[in-house]
Amino acid sequence: MNDNKIREDIFEKVRMFYKSEKKKAFVPNESYIPCAGRVYDEKELVSLVDSALDFWLTAGRFAERFEKEFSDFLGAKYCLLTNSGSSANLLAMSALTSAKLGEKRLKPGDEVIAVAASFPTTVNPIIQNNLIPVFVDVDIGTYNIQADKIEEAISDKTRAIFIAHTLGNPFNLKKVMDIAKKYDLWVVEDNCDALGSKYGGKHTGTFGHISTFSFYPAHHITMGEGGALVTDDALLKKIIVSFRDWGRDCWCGPGCDNTCGKRFSQQLGQLPEGYDHKYIYSHIGYNLKLTDMQAAIGVEQLKKLPSFIELRKKNFRLLYNGLKKYDKQFVLPQTEMEGDPAWFGFLLTVQQGAGFSRNEIVTYLEKNKIATRNLFSGNITKHPCFENVNYRVCGSLANTDCIMNDSFWIGVYPGITEEMIKYILKTFEIFFKK
Repeated sequence: MNDNKIREDIFEKVRMFYKSEKKKAFVPNESYIPCAGRVYDEKELVSLVDSALDFWLTAGRFAERFEKEFSDFLGAKYCLLTNSGSSANLLAMSALTSAKLGEKRLKPGDEVIAVAASFPTTVNPIIQNNLIPVFVDVDIGTYNIQADKIEEAISDKTRAIFIAHTLGNPFNLKKVMDIAKKYDLWVVEDNCDALGSKYGGKHTGTFGHISTFSFYPAHHITMGEGGALVTDDALLKKIIVSFRDWGRDCWCGPGCDNTCGKRFSQQLGQLPEGYDHKYIYSHIGYNLKLTDMQAAIGVEQLKKLPSFIELRKKNFRLLYNGLKKYDKQFVLPQTEMEGDPAWFGFLLTVQQGAGFSRNEIVTYLEKNKIATRNLFSGNITKHPCFENVNYRVCGSLANTDCIMNDSFWIGVYPGITEEMIKYILKTFEIFFKK
């Protein structure tokens, strides 16, 4: 029996295993409705086993395939896989400190425009690279940066803008990119929660100089762990690969040698002439690669992405239509005119004078098996980790504090069915009757 026949026999067993699993029916008041989760079938399992049988434990054929197909989906030149969205953010900000960028490089003490109503690892890489975050407040409704306040925050030290599309809702990309062009600033889009979102008909994550993505189980597609960076700039691509792969100057893929054709004929730094290029390091880098087994899952998930996006939009619409009658109690989600979100979640802010607090509605929902989440850190500057951090605030963070105290979100991910949404809406209705 040849290897291909053995593989196919194994794959058939995997398919049988998946189909043998009993799927639990939804039972109101008993079944938990999570905010997010993995949605997969036997195809992901077969792909994972296929890669495991290769026993190529670092990035390989599946990673190459995913990078090509992902960049094609977005309409971008380069996709670079890494082990998480947080690592993608770290690599993006670190890449902009590279000496290879000359006068454009970010240097210690330079400022980066950001928001405090964020996930911590959208802000942490700024600090980790000895840069200074400058926080601008956000709007209630879109929960994105107040784009008309950005210019007020710019000083002679400002060199970059690093912000996310909150819960998949695109920020005002036209305004942000116009400001960046005017002041010659780098733009990094944190697109981790916004895969599939569009602005003006173009995918978010393709506007900035670098964009980042996460494939954690909660996100639009998953590899378990995993992340990616996207750029159209060949030099930035090379720098990102270096930081990801130990800081080395060589760009050979795993198992490859002498791609540049000058492996033993260069002199860099103070090393001797002809020192092996595979062991020359041009950056203080990391090892943030992912495995081919993760990429193998991603290859199959990517095929499902269009349907996942449509299901998220459908679930959002059902929730919006069912909850809009409570617009005196909640601020409902709002979008930019040009925005077309692939929603990550359904975000609500309890209105002043609503007659109840966020904690009361959240406690009630959780008691009834409906998962809720705060908007990440709320206000990152209020956390213990920020006690000794050097940062600057432009104006006030009044809306950010409002989010910290009054906002929460519920899920719209493809695993949530119409039956579940009916139950969610009924639960809200009972809460208000009480």
